[in-house]
Amino acid sequence: MELSFLAIALAAMVFVTTVLRFRQNRKYSLPPGPRPWPVIGSLNLLGPLTYRSLHELSLRYGPLMSVWVGSVRVVVGSSADAARMLLKSNDEAFIDRPRLNIGRYLFYNYSDMFWAPYGAYWRQARKLWHTELLSERQLKLHEHVRREEVKAMLRDLHAASSMGRAVAFRDHLLMLNLNVVSRMVMGKKYVAEGGSSVTTPEEFRWMIVELFVLTGSLNIGDVIPWLNPLDLQGYIGRTKRLSRMMDRFLEHVLDEHIERRRREGDGFVAKDMVDLLLQLDEDPDMEVRIQRDGIKAFIL
Repeated sequence: MELSFLAIALAAMVFVTTVLRFRQNRKYSLPPGPRPWPVIGSLNLLGPLTYRSLHELSLRYGPLMSVWVGSVRVVVGSSADAARMLLKSNDEAFIDRPRLNIGRYLFYNYSDMFWAPYGAYWRQARKLWHTELLSERQLKLHEHVRREEVKAMLRDLHAASSMGRAVAFRDHLLMLNLNVVSRMVMGKKYVAEGGSSVTTPEEFRWMIVELFVLTGSLNIGDVIPWLNPLDLQGYIGRTKRLSRMMDRFLEHVLDEHIERRRREGDGFVAKDMVDLLLQLDEDPDMEVRIQRDGIKAFIL
């Protein structure tokens, strides 16, 4: 009985999805693209390297094409003219990001600039990145960090190569980037020094790698929403687990910085991005407050 009910429900979902897609196709004059299957759309045409799959499809359907990714219609621009039309001439129409699970669970309900919906908060965040957090002045202030970390990497490379075995240059570049970003954003090297009482260097490195993996993975529930509660790939479970670990770590980082501000009093000087964000959150001239969750999302 239960199997019969599930079969009927699945058939109904497939039918409704197909009808809605047909109606939307009639309503809009869409660019050409592959004929979609019910429910999955053109997911069967997308391999593990999505950009290569889209490039191969663009050779057949042209530089501006439409592709159904599950239940989501995606317009793909694959030429300079198409990119200019989407990102410059009609940027306000295409500026919003999709509301994916990664932005909801890991980036504090879309509180960072990348996943935030277009509006006052997003405009303010972009302005802060340009004028405060990644301004030319701030980058020059941290030039010594980049120089010191490059020298440290070269010393490590020399020591490793002097042993007469192959060197995994990619691993050294990863550590260089993590150390530079960690010092510029949070004030010290959490990977190399293990300067946190709530995480080990190995755990911190794992969290960063997992962050990259999850943000670059396709969650089937994002493109076929009615499958989202089933979490077929375990994606949401992994994202929630990483979110808990990251939040514990970021709360520790914020508490460290707030304690240093309290301790130094009037002599306090901002040394890294977290210090700047805490100051900006207290600025009465800000149109929208960043708040604590927003600061943690900015750090990520």
